[in-house]
Amino acid sequence: MAEEKHNLKNPAVKRILQEVKEMQENPSDDFMALPLEDNIFEWQFAVRGPSDTEFEGGIYHGRIQLPADYPFKPPSFMLLTPTGRFETQTKICLSISNYHPEHWQPSWSVRTALVALIAFMPTDPGGALGSLDFTKEERRTLAIKSREAAPRFGTPERQMLIDEIHQYMLRKAPPVPQLVPPQMPEEHSTNREIETPETNHQIADAIAEGEENAADPRINDMIIEDMREVNWNANAGPLRISFTAGMRVSRRVAEDPNEQLQRPEARRGSFSDDRLFTWAAIGLTIAIAVLLLKKFLKASGYGANGMDGL
Repeated sequence: MAEEKHNLKNPAVKRILQEVKEMQENPSDDFMALPLEDNIFEWQFAVRGPSDTEFEGGIYHGRIQLPADYPFKPPSFMLLTPTGRFETQTKICLSISNYHPEHWQPSWSVRTALVALIAFMPTDPGGALGSLDFTKEERRTLAIKSREAAPRFGTPERQMLIDEIHQYMLRKAPPVPQLVPPQMPEEHSTNREIETPETNHQIADAIAEGEENAADPRINDMIIEDMREVNWNANAGPLRISFTAGMRVSRRVAEDPNEQLQRPEARRGSFSDDRLFTWAAIGLTIAIAVLLLKKFLKASGYGANGMDGL
C-alpha cells in the first residue's frame, strides 16, 4: 500500500497507517485484519474462536468501519460469518464499539478491539443489540461450517481480501475438537455392580441357602412337652382304668444358632432324661391305680387275700 495515495497530514490516516504497519510486523495467530486498498477506513478481519469454548476452531469473518476522527471515536463492528453469538451484517453492541463511545480510549487500536471481540464471544449476550443466544451444540456446528469457505460479501476486490485472510487463518486455527461423550462419575463407574443373570442366580442361591439353614433342626431348640393322662371310670360295673401317655414336640428358632450348635451333647442328655421321667411317671401311675383298686375291692368285701391272688 503506497503511502503517497493517502493524505499523511490527516491525523486519522497517519494513525491508521501506523496500525497497518504494526499488524504486518507483529502478526497474530488469533486474528488477521487488513484495510481495503481504496479505503483504509474500512477493514476486513477474521478471528478464530477462543480455546476451550464452543467456538474453538471456528474462523469468523467481519468488517470494521473506522470514523473520520479516529482514534478519538470508536469503530463499529459487523460479523459476516454466523457464530450463534452475534447477528450477521448487523452492527454489534460492545463496550469497544460506537454504541458506547464513553468507554473508548484513544490509546486503543484495531488490535485491541479484535482481542476484546474474541474475549466477548463466550460471554452472556444479556440481550444486547446484535447478539444471539444459541446453544453450545448449535455454535459448535457453526464453528465447523465456518472453516469450509469464507463468506461471500461485497465487490470482487473485497472478496479477494476476504479469501486471503481466510486461507491465512486456516493455517493458524486448530481444527474444531471432537465432542467427547460425558463420562460417568468415577465413584459410580468403579463401584457400581452391574446386575447380570449370573449375579441374579447367585443371589437366589444365597437366599435358598439361608432358608435351608433356618429349617435345620441343629440350629433350633427342641421343646419337648410330656402329655400324661390317667382316666378312670368308677361306674357301678367292673372297674375300667385306662392310661395314655405321649410326647408333643415343637420347635422354636434359637436366638443364637452358634450357641445351639456348640451344645449337641447337652440336648441329647436332656432328651434321655425326659424319656426316663416319662417311664417313671407311667410306673407311678400304675402303682396308684393298683392301690386304688385294692381300696375299692376291700371296700366291696373281696378281702385282701383275693386281691393278692391277682
